[in-house]
Amino acid sequence: MKKKAVAAGHICIDITPTFNESKTPDVGGLLSPGTLVHVGPAVIHTGGSVANTGLAMKFFGADVSLAGKIGDDSFGNMIEAILAERQAEKDLIRRPGENTAYTIVLAIPGIDRIFLHDPGANNTFTADDLTEDLLRDTALFHFGYAPLMKKMYENEGEGLVEVMKKARSFGTATSLDFATVDPNSEAGRADWRKILQKTLPFVDIFVPSIEELMFMLDRDRFESLRKRAGNGDMCMLLNLDEDVRPLADACMEMGCRILLIKCGAPGLYFRTASEEKLRSLAQLLEPSVGSWAGLEGFEPAYVPRKVLSATGAGDTCIAAFLTALLEGFPLQKCLQYAAAAGASCVEAYDALSGLITFDEIEKKIGAGWKKNSSDMDKKDPCVR
Repeated sequence: MKKKAVAAGHICIDITPTFNESKTPDVGGLLSPGTLVHVGPAVIHTGGSVANTGLAMKFFGADVSLAGKIGDDSFGNMIEAILAERQAEKDLIRRPGENTAYTIVLAIPGIDRIFLHDPGANNTFTADDLTEDLLRDTALFHFGYAPLMKKMYENEGEGLVEVMKKARSFGTATSLDFATVDPNSEAGRADWRKILQKTLPFVDIFVPSIEELMFMLDRDRFESLRKRAGNGDMCMLLNLDEDVRPLADACMEMGCRILLIKCGAPGLYFRTASEEKLRSLAQLLEPSVGSWAGLEGFEPAYVPRKVLSATGAGDTCIAAFLTALLEGFPLQKCLQYAAAAGASCVEAYDALSGLITFDEIEKKIGAGWKKNSSDMDKKDPCVR
C-alpha cells in the first residue's frame, strides 16, 4: 500500500503567452509603453505549488491529495476542471465570494521569467483550512509558496508555523517550499530570518531555491549577484563555499533535517542531519535511516534537449524527489530523479507536459544522458 501524501498551499491559473523570437536581449524595448508585441497562442494551465508539485507527484505515481484554495469564479472553475481530468479535485478548498489567483507568465527567450501575479484566495489560507480527514494517516505533508500567501508571512510567520505544527500533530513528516519574493511587496518587507527561525523546527524537508533563500538570509549578497547577472541567470555565478554552504549552515542550525537547495541550471545542493535527528522520519526512511544521515553534496542538472520555459521546473524537481522518497529509494536515486524531472520540465511551456516517468528517466540515464558541468560538482556527490 502506497504512503499517502498531501500537497497544500498556493494554487492559481497560469497564462503564458508564447514568444516567437529565438532570442530577445532587450526586454526593456520589448515591453516599453505603447508597444504592440505580437505573440503566439497563450498556454493556459494550473500553476502554484499545489498544482505543479501535486500533479507532478501524481504523474510519478504518488498517492497525493491536492489542497489549494480557490474562489467561486471562472478561474476557479478552470482549476477544478483541469484537476478533475486527473482525478485530483476532491480536496480543493472552494470559498464563495473569494477570487481565484492567476499569474501572467512572461517566458521571453534569453531572459529569466517575469510574473504578474494576483494571489487571490491564497491570501486567506490558514491552518483551519486543513481538515482532519485530509491529514489523517498522511505520511508526508508538503506546503508551498508561503511568500505568496499573506496569512503565512504576516505576524512573523505565525500562520505558517500553525500550518506546519498542525500537520506534525497528525504524525506526518513535513516538507516546505518557497517562492520568489517581490521586494516591493508586503512579503518583501517581512522578516524572513525570523519566520524561518520560528518555522524550520517544524519542517523535516526544506526545499527552497537559492535565490529565495539568499533573498531571505543574505539580502546584500543576493542584490550583488543579481546586479552582476543583469538579465541573465544569477545561478550561473554561484560559488559553493561563498554562496551556498553559509545558507545551508543557517538552515540546518534552525532545525530542518533534510535540505535540498535548487540552484537552477547548475543543479541541486543537498545536506542531511545526523541519524539521531532523522529518527523522527522513520516512517519515511525506514529501514534506511542510517544511509541518509550526515550527507552533503551537489547533484548536477541534466542537460535538456531544448528550453522553452522554466515554469514549474523547481516544483516538479521537488515532486520527483518527494515521490522517490515515499517509494523508498536511496538518497542518490531521489536526487537523480529530481534533477531529471527539472530538466524534462523546461522542455515544455507548462509544468507537466515535458515530464517523463521514472522508468523513462532510467532509460535516458542508462543511454548516457549528459549532465551540466559546474564548479560546484567537483567533489564526490555524497560526502559523509
